Amino acid sequence: MSPRPLAEGTKTVPQDELKRIAAYKAVEYVKSGMVLGLGTGSTANFAVARIGQLLKEGKLKDIIAVATSTRTAEQAVAAGIPLSGLDDHPLIDLSIDGADEVDPDLNLVKGRGGALLREKMVETASATFVVVVDETKLVDALGGSGLAMPVEVVQFCWKYNAERLKKLPELAGCEVKLRMEGDNPFVTDNSNYIIELYFKEPIKDAKAAANAISSIPGVVGHGLFLDMATHVIIASVDGVTVRSKHS
Repeated sequence: MSPRPLAEGTKTVPQDELKRIAAYKAVEYVKSGMVLGLGTGSTANFAVARIGQLLKEGKLKDIIAVATSTRTAEQAVAAGIPLSGLDDHPLIDLSIDGADEVDPDLNLVKGRGGALLREKMVETASATFVVVVDETKLVDALGGSGLAMPVEVVQFCWKYNAERLKKLPELAGCEVKLRMEGDNPFVTDNSNYIIELYFKEPIKDAKAAANAISSIPGVVGHGLFLDMATHVIIASVDGVTVRSKHS
């Protein structure tokens, strides 16, 4: 898909505007009668608002959504989007969510907003998973941004698991920190903690790292979303492009 100009004669587009443009493009994949997965975060917020708008205008009908966090559920209800859950709708037609990093093979780092476990549950159950990002999220290899890669752990003996993560050879050289919210640990919607991993160098083998992290008892989820995205919509100052899994 060829880039589409965003702004005549200018190369200055606010990041929020890029997110909005990409999110609106993602919503073009939504059809009436679908079961949708609604992601969490600033980019997903634009998609949820747009879906709600189209429902009110009658341009979409018979939509049912599964939210990936409490705050997304609250936004969806306020926007008039009917909600359900995976228990009643285990097969999701389409999920839309943002990402924190995207590599050339459309593998992702997600979950810096703290909803990684529910996001992965919903998006794994989706026939189509559309990821929405601006160009700042593109990396040559996962971990390459130097920003946090989250791991959700049970509260019980979290320090023990933080040390185990730090010592994994697949994560060599990473720094571990407990995510805080003010003076207290950040607590997920699932009543767990998040340990953040920071890499000085990109992860050499993301699949091996994902398997090693998952093998630790007490880890309930991690932010490596591998071989899951079917389309990635990227907004830049030069236009909107779509990368697809098999293109």
